[in-house]
Amino acid sequence: MYSLKYIFQKPMPTGRLAKWQILLTEFDIFHVTHTAMKAQTLADHVAENPVDDEYEPLSTYIQDEEVNSVELIPEDTNVWKMFFDGAVNAKGVGIGAILISPTSQHYPTTARLRFFCMNNTAEYEACIMGINMAVDLDVGELLILGDSDLIIRQAQGEWETQDIKLIPYRQHVENRSKWFKSVEFRYISRFHNELADALATLAYILSYPGNVHNDPLEIQIRERHGYCSAIEMEPYVQPWYHDMKRFLKTKEYPEWASGDRKRTIRRLASSFF
Repeated sequence: MYSLKYIFQKPMPTGRLAKWQILLTEFDIFHVTHTAMKAQTLADHVAENPVDDEYEPLSTYIQDEEVNSVELIPEDTNVWKMFFDGAVNAKGVGIGAILISPTSQHYPTTARLRFFCMNNTAEYEACIMGINMAVDLDVGELLILGDSDLIIRQAQGEWETQDIKLIPYRQHVENRSKWFKSVEFRYISRFHNELADALATLAYILSYPGNVHNDPLEIQIRERHGYCSAIEMEPYVQPWYHDMKRFLKTKEYPEWASGDRKRTIRRLASSFF
């Protein structure tokens, strides 16, 4: 049917297409595309299978339907959370990890890798970097969250590590995990791992000559437009000693001077002049 649609909708056909279009205009042919194939299939099924005397309606009983409340179990307040992620790009390889304390205090860290690294090895490098930071902070209970299904399942022991390049990483993660009282690996989607992904991306975008320490970024919260806080002021063309000189001549203080500022102007005037 798409061939007929092409013939009828082509604005200026040539050759055989023009000939076919002229011949087909003799017939009342209209091309309509089905917009709801599922609905048409359901209608055909109902038409071909009419209801007979043996029809029995489906049971709509839902088990435990009377239960209408769910009690949430609070999480352990002593558990630390660690998010990790790796980013491999043509520009480089970056890894990022962030450690969150039970009091919601964040400890971010990031690094750029200058050796050949694949996606899975970058994920392991980010995980190890976060684990090392947790060990240095003497964390007792740790929950490790990552968006790499392979790394998480291998760390949980559900999947075997067959890649030769990943076996040392897997063994090192297992050895470092023994430093904690309890450790748990959990898979999360990439959407919930945005901060670690941003740290890894920042590592390979910014090119550093070496180990450079940057102060933490200060994120401000502004509820107004930038132009709302703009104040127009006329430039002050008088010299800095203008108010003190005028005081010596007229014994009059400027309008903006208060009690403490008046005493300051009087003391400076007597000192300089």
